[in-house]
Amino acid sequence: MDSLTANGEKFTITISGGDLDNYYDEYNNYTDTSDTCCSTGEVCSLEEGMSFDAVFLPVFYSLTLVLGLLGNGLVLLVLVQRRRGWSVTDTFILHLCVADILLVLTLPFWAAQATGEWSFGTPLCKITGAIFTINFYCGIFLLACISLDRYLSVVHAVQMYSRRKPWMVQASCLSVWLLSILLSIPDWHFLESVRDTRRDKQECVHNYPSLSQSGFDWRLASRLLYHMVGFLLPSAVLLFCYSCILLRLQRGSQGLQKQRAVRVILALVLVFFLCWTPYNITLMVDTLYSNSTLVDTCESRKALDISLTATSSLGYLHCSLNPVLYAFVGVKFRHHLLDMLRSLGCKLKSGVRLQTASRRSSMWSESGDTSHTSAIY
Repeated sequence: MDSLTANGEKFTITISGGDLDNYYDEYNNYTDTSDTCCSTGEVCSLEEGMSFDAVFLPVFYSLTLVLGLLGNGLVLLVLVQRRRGWSVTDTFILHLCVADILLVLTLPFWAAQATGEWSFGTPLCKITGAIFTINFYCGIFLLACISLDRYLSVVHAVQMYSRRKPWMVQASCLSVWLLSILLSIPDWHFLESVRDTRRDKQECVHNYPSLSQSGFDWRLASRLLYHMVGFLLPSAVLLFCYSCILLRLQRGSQGLQKQRAVRVILALVLVFFLCWTPYNITLMVDTLYSNSTLVDTCESRKALDISLTATSSLGYLHCSLNPVLYAFVGVKFRHHLLDMLRSLGCKLKSGVRLQTASRRSSMWSESGDTSHTSAIY
């Protein structure tokens, strides 16, 4: 005679001694039905998704780590050398670089989990997982702050941040960091290093309590918080601000200087959406499957697992793309970077290109904020 409890209900089962091993196998399958089986009752194999992760993630994360550290490191060097000429936007970009560098430093841990298992314990699991969330929130909140500053400056000719009050910019950045940390509380609480019986390895995952245990769907609540506060609301702010800015610029009421400043920031916003929108859409679909809103099959589950891996990796890639945008879109950034390389003893092959860059930079000596000198545009 033995008993088991599953989904809040207790069952008593009579088992002969020879069938004891089979009983425990059936018990494990039953209690893990939400993860192991689809809503159709079919048992799904995880080999395909695991093989994809083991091959794709280490290569992708290694490339992103190198590009992210190199690119953001160069941006920080340029900003530090030109710190006397920082604009409001440059301050926000500095914080973006810091957040991106922190994120790429976590990639070796996720690559190790993909090739083997999580062997770093629960504390490091919480830290690395929370950094991913904090970086996402910081990225879109800082872009929202920049868009509001540009909107007021271009559309209403109002300076959101005054040179007389430089502390306001730092206060805004500090508020963004604090809010991002606050919104990552679900990760700090629920992320754990646990043994995944399906994959037969230790993994760093969200270990939410079941609805019958807590009386509240924490998984759904954290997902809704992430979708609404972290993506949909800031996205609406960005779309509104830049729609108004573009309409104003089309009327020809602004000079070339403000148009160039808006062009750089608009490129940052577009790349942010290209990198993070697929992941958010995929996560929304996963949320619908988790709540049984959509019929879950083995084929859809396998495709969704691979999609989550690919789209979250695209979000990681965003960390290394911003410096590329500065180099290709920001004229002054290119000039300052060449200046810095020349000061370090690097020989430039084409003096004509350097002179051309200098003339263009002197023409574009100020950012869209006409009261502030820009360091990298």
